[in-house]
Amino acid sequence: MPEYGKISKEKLNTCHPLLQELFTEVIMVFDCSILEGHRDKARQDQLFEWGRSRCRWPDSMHNKMPSMAVDVAPYYAEKPHIRWEKKYLFRWYYFAGIVIEIAREKKIPIRWGGDWDMDTYVRNQKFNDLPHFELINE
Repeated sequence: MPEYGKISKEKLNTCHPLLQELFTEVIMVFDCSILEGHRDKARQDQLFEWGRSRCRWPDSMHNKMPSMAVDVAPYYAEKPHIRWEKKYLFRWYYFAGIVIEIAREKKIPIRWGGDWDMDTYVRNQKFNDLPHFELINE
């Protein structure tokens, strides 16, 4: 069974307990890595400048403590590493479906960065952030 490495565990531990609960379950069924949990000002501003975030400090869900957001990447099936190339995008969408379903079963309200408006249409997004999952208030 897959398990998180030391760095992934450290990053997940900066997240809200509901995100920790969710991704502790996810790793049992889908091998993945935690890329980001809480972000400090320098990291948030860096990602904004690079165009990888639409939020400046302190407006990201990653900037709260504990973090209300987590960035997670699925490992590629044949090789245990992350694939960012366009031809492997299907894996990201498949992974998100697994995460969303586990969250639904556990009654953990989340939003995914590949479907911000949560309408199940992924082609109408203005900003795709496929690794991003955040808690939402209903």
